[in-house]
Parts: sequence; C-alpha cells; structure tokens
Amino acid sequence: MGRPNRFQLLNRKKNLIKNCFKQQKKQVFSIPDLQRIFRENKVLWAIPGTTKAEEFIKHLIEKKTITKIEIKLPREEKLNKYICENPSIFEIALSIKSKSYLSHYTAMFLHGLTDNIPKTIYTNTELKKTKNLNTKKLVQGSIDKAFGCNMRQSNQIAKLNEVEIYLLNSKNVDQIGVKKFTLNGVKLLVTDIERTLIDIAVRPNYAGGIAEVLNAYIAAKDRVSVNRMVSILKKLDYTYPYHQAIGFYLEKAGYNKSVLKLLEKIEIKHKFYLTYKIKEKDYSKKWKLFFPKVF
Repeated sequence: MGRPNRFQLLNRKKNLIKNCFKQQKKQVFSIPDLQRIFRENKVLWAIPGTTKAEEFIKHLIEKKTITKIEIKLPREEKLNKYICENPSIFEIALSIKSKSYLSHYTAMFLHGLTDNIPKTIYTNTELKKTKNLNTKKLVQGSIDKAFGCNMRQSNQIAKLNEVEIYLLNSKNVDQIGVKKFTLNGVKLLVTDIERTLIDIAVRPNYAGGIAEVLNAYIAAKDRVSVNRMVSILKKLDYTYPYHQAIGFYLEKAGYNKSVLKLLEKIEIKHKFYLTYKIKEKDYSKKWKLFFPKVF
C-alpha cells in the first residue's frame, strides 16, 4: 500500500480539525481566519509541507466542516464567509465590518426591551477620529427645517437570504456604552442598556418608531442607570438637544421625579421634536418638545 496523499492525511485528521474549530471563540470565519488556523496547526496535524491553505479550505468545505455563505453587500458586491456549527445571525452581521457592534432595535431585542423579533439587524461602525470643525451655532430655524423632513436613513444595507443588515456609521466616541454580550457561548459587541436608550431616542426609525421606544424605556425602568445615561449623552456630544426627548420618554414611562431632575438640570435653549415630520403636533412645555398628538 502506497503512502497516503495529503488529502487522505487531512481526512484522517478530521476529528482533530473539527475539535480545533469547536475551540475557536467564534463560528464565522473569513479566508484570512482560515489561513491563520491552517498555519498555526499544520505542524501539529502533521500536514505535508506541500499542502496549500487553499487546498485545506477546499477540503473543509467538501467534508462539511465549514459551510460557505454569501452576503450581498450594497452596490451589488458580495462577501463570502465560512461558518462552523450554527452561528447566530448577529455574529454573522458583526463579521461584515471589523470593530462593529450591534445597536438600536437589535440591542433592544438582546436586552429584552421589546417583545418583537426584529427582521432587520442593526450594526454600527465608528468612523476615524477627526477634528470637529463645526463652529455654527444651533438656531431654531435649522432645527425646524431638519425635523420637518423625513429622517435620513442609511442605504448601506447588506442581505443574507431574507434578512436585512443595516451597516450604520457614526462618529468616533471610543465605543462608549458598548459591552460584550454572551449569546450561545459567543461574545458579541452590543450597546448596553443606557447607550441603547439614547440611540433609539436619537433615531427612532431604527427602533420600530416612537411607540416602541417608549415601551423600551418602560421595560428598562428597573435596570437602567439614568445617571450613567446622562454621562454617556454628554460624551456623545450631539448638536441637537436630545436630552429633551429623553427626558420626555422618561417622564412618559413613569420614572421617578428625582431621576427626571438629572435631565432637567441640562439647559433647554430651543424647541425640539420627538421625531421627524410630525403631521399633527402636541407640545410639552416642560421639555419644550413637539410630539405627535396620537402618541
């Protein structure tokens, strides 16, 4: 009997290879990930030196150790990923862009702040740090004009089968309010409850609308630190006075008056809006805030 070829040797090592993948801290891999695993283990697995990483990857697919999936990116581009076991859609979504984290409606769901199961996944990636050159003062007319229109929504949407994945971008804030969240033994980066409540007040359309945002504030009542929310909000340094919307949500959700005072201490200079393009408005004098009459 002749010596086994490299493919036969790979097949003999299939249990070792499967165990190696089970020990990885993730279940979604890129080509560079697979090449790294091959480089780090080929001596241990006694793989012939003539074996190439491409042959190794092809073997893994043929033996169904990994499965190739195709993610449709914006502008009709495609991204191939390779999955082991049965990763969550959230892990797959985070694999599209490095240093991204789950946010908005997705974070609401993971923290148990909504009973709905969102069909859309939201990820956020922070842009490179730049100097803030905006020296314009906020004036009422600019606020009225901005919120009299529809909310601008990202067109950077990836698709995996029927699932849409929003690839949001935001200014660099050193991932403040982002933490590791363990799901099925895999650690995912997700905005914490405080940061999530801020994000959904800022972009309610990415959270199912203002009614869903209010429900999230109600669900978070015994779990959130409003003091920490205020601290994060100040560090996010928004141009618009979102503290007025957040204070309104907290009041509507029945938070304690002592908690509301943390928001009341922040100066209110302008009239603001709970959401965009409100047809029939009501007005809160306390928060100087327009909101829909039907709310």
